[in-house]
Amino acid sequence: MSLERVLIANRGEIAVRVIRACKALGIESVIAVSKADMDSRGAQLADRKVCIGPPRVGESYLNQNALLAAALGTHSDAIHPGYGFLAENPKFVKACEENGVTFVGPRSESVAMMGNKLAAREIAKDYGVPVVPGSPKIARYEEAIKVVEEIGFPILFKAAAGGGGRGIRIVHELGELQSAFQNASAEAEGAFGDNTLYVERYIVSARHIEIQVFGDKFGNVIHLGERDCSMQRRYQKIIEEAPAVMVPDKTRQAIRAAAVALVRGISYENAGTVEFIYDEERDEFYFLEMNTRIQVEHPVTEAVTGIDLVQLQLKVAGGEPIPFAQSDINLSGHAIECRINAESPNRSFHPSPGKITTWNPPDIEGVRLDTHCFEGYVVPPFYDSLLAKLIVYGHDRNDALERTREALGQFEVKGIDTNVEFLSFLVSDPAFEAGRYNTRWVEGNIDRFLPANA
Repeated sequence: MSLERVLIANRGEIAVRVIRACKALGIESVIAVSKADMDSRGAQLADRKVCIGPPRVGESYLNQNALLAAALGTHSDAIHPGYGFLAENPKFVKACEENGVTFVGPRSESVAMMGNKLAAREIAKDYGVPVVPGSPKIARYEEAIKVVEEIGFPILFKAAAGGGGRGIRIVHELGELQSAFQNASAEAEGAFGDNTLYVERYIVSARHIEIQVFGDKFGNVIHLGERDCSMQRRYQKIIEEAPAVMVPDKTRQAIRAAAVALVRGISYENAGTVEFIYDEERDEFYFLEMNTRIQVEHPVTEAVTGIDLVQLQLKVAGGEPIPFAQSDINLSGHAIECRINAESPNRSFHPSPGKITTWNPPDIEGVRLDTHCFEGYVVPPFYDSLLAKLIVYGHDRNDALERTREALGQFEVKGIDTNVEFLSFLVSDPAFEAGRYNTRWVEGNIDRFLPANA
């Protein structure tokens, strides 16, 4: 069963990305839009648009009934959720299944299985994937003390149902433990409606390495290499690259094999990403979580493999097998992605909605721009601040770095604030050039950028 009409239950650059993939495959695209996005780039490019509610996400992009009604009302075969919003909501996936609408992603049981970090951690252990030393569910402060006595400081409190850096607290000594427990628990309850926490050893020199995986309903499982997502601010990724740097090849192969073992073990279908923490000091890696959707940073994998992952998502969702074996996948060159956001680094990265009066992206060989923006576009205040993804490919990392710096230097946006200058600072730093950075590097060096630009 190939797909004929797909409802896109998302907005911004990922909606445009899915529309282009649909067009390439001859699939009709229907985009679900809020009132704020009626004139968006996605609404202009799709074959049809359907308004699903007011601007606020709770009444539109998170409104499961409205989205399902839009799919059924337009006789769409499938719903592509993109990332964020309802992309990893097992109840929504189940509702699609019960109503005969194909969800472009994994089955509802897979989403539910991997959506709780504690449950996912135990499943990973079952398939021989190493996990960070830590604890099961922590309900009381006294339990946290017992865990710390076993694994020692520093530790992390993490929300079991968490994501986006919320519900996380780093604790270095006993005097900080109780307040950190209370704050993380309260934040988890407010963000996710679930105050369940667990404890992990905090790895000081950590890199965030993730493996792009794919499965189909015929039991085929592949990986498409890894991405290094260690350039983060407040647990939010800023710059990603593929392949990962400063990881020994033996360890790289072991991480890839662990991801495939997990995906095969749970009979996973469609695109997914298995995320790991890599401890540079010990040359050890640990399972972090699995994202059961397409990632923001998927284009760097596309650049080094030559494979269109969104088209592959649509084909697999339509019942086709993955059309190649692991041995057919050839990774070559190097790719870097920079997230261009509407935010002001000089004002604590506060969002900067408003009208874009100038939009002049770089025009350089090897540079791709995934975006929904254009000159005259009004960036609404209701949604994520991501404006564009600048993806740069080079024959090696130095080549990709040079092109990235040149591309950022040429990128001109006026009318709103962006983080372009901040990104230029990051990719020009000797530590980044040498590949010597970890998940704490940005936070530790951000003051070197801000005083000069205050």
